[in-house]
Amino acid sequence: MDFTLDFAAGCIGGAAGVLVGHPFDTVKVRLQVQSVDRPLYRGTYHCFQSIVRQESMTGLYKGIGSPMMGLTFINAIVFGVQGNAMRRLGHDTPLNQFLAGASAGALQSIICCPMELAKTRMQLQGLGERKSKQKLYKNSLDCLVRIYRKEGFCGINRGMVTTLVRETPGFGIYFLTYDVLTRHLGCEPDDPYMILKLLFAGGMSGIASWISTYPVDVIKSRLQADGVGGHNKYNGIADCMRQSMKREGWRVFTPGPALKPVTWGRWCFCSGDPDWSGGGPTVHQLSC
Repeated sequence: MDFTLDFAAGCIGGAAGVLVGHPFDTVKVRLQVQSVDRPLYRGTYHCFQSIVRQESMTGLYKGIGSPMMGLTFINAIVFGVQGNAMRRLGHDTPLNQFLAGASAGALQSIICCPMELAKTRMQLQGLGERKSKQKLYKNSLDCLVRIYRKEGFCGINRGMVTTLVRETPGFGIYFLTYDVLTRHLGCEPDDPYMILKLLFAGGMSGIASWISTYPVDVIKSRLQADGVGGHNKYNGIADCMRQSMKREGWRVFTPGPALKPVTWGRWCFCSGDPDWSGGGPTVHQLSC
């Protein structure tokens, strides 16, 4: 019963996080994949402003159907894998939290990769148009179906390697940071400031997780956006890194103009639900 309630709370919390955080993610993706020679946006604020002015507020929520669809499956995988891994590891230590989180992150990539592929393609559809004149995809599900018909199984799993490289350490760092912070802050059940402490720990953990994996996320976004419009620019991960470094330098892998939407988005996305039955706080990831 407790697991059912925790899972339901995780799904509700995750859905709320997606609703609040998705506009930040849309800005992040567009800044990551825009052409360095002919950039559409000068920075974070200009990107927000341009999307709202040219595409209305709904432009910020393009592709939101995909993370909403994958939310339940991701929560089920993360809840199950992280909990089972901690029980097998036996001791509630920061290192074990990292290992359990990394295991959960790796397995949920199976759902996360195609989900983010559809999200990215939808976010880049109809740039600067209030009403897209020629919609390639009707919605996230139609996007995946069309990609599968054209490119097969490999097509809907484009970016799987980079997703694994991002999600495995990313989830590990999240759970590790959360565990360390909640222990240090002393999040006891009778603490009147417990909720604020948990929100702070969740937000900081999300930021640490995202910034540490940001370089991989840039490559993932570019690979998953590649092919939009029928033209493939990259031959793989190494080629994408080489071209990006050649044209933009090492700064392409640092969270420069995309830092604000990344960090604020992670504050919105991440929150935790402590489980005190194991002798110490553990966290269930509510959204990714």
